Amino acid sequence: MIYVVATIQVAPGRRAEVLTEFKALVPLVLAEKGCLEYGPTVDVATGIAAQGLPRDDTFTVVERWEDVDALQAHLMAPHMLTYRAKVKGLVLGTTLQVLEPA
Repeated sequence: MIYVVATIQVAPGRRAEVLTEFKALVPLVLAEKGCLEYGPTVDVATGIAAQGLPRDDTFTVVERWEDVDALQAHLMAPHMLTYRAKVKGLVLGTTLQVLEPA
């Protein structure tokens, strides 16, 4: 099993719009072979110093996959390609961290 933390930076003021498109995608991804968990999250203001300030133009996707092969298939799934086309110009950047249990 692997974990993926995807941080998505969006154009200022456009997070709600991108999240609407993203949430429509979630059931399709959850139905993919090897997907164990997949969902968007947003920062919570906690006052904990190590956290830093909430990011208004960012959301984080928390994912669990059976293996890297399942993740690679997901990245090329037709619904992912369609989603990327819909949000092109609204998503400024994405970073991935792929992790395994220690």
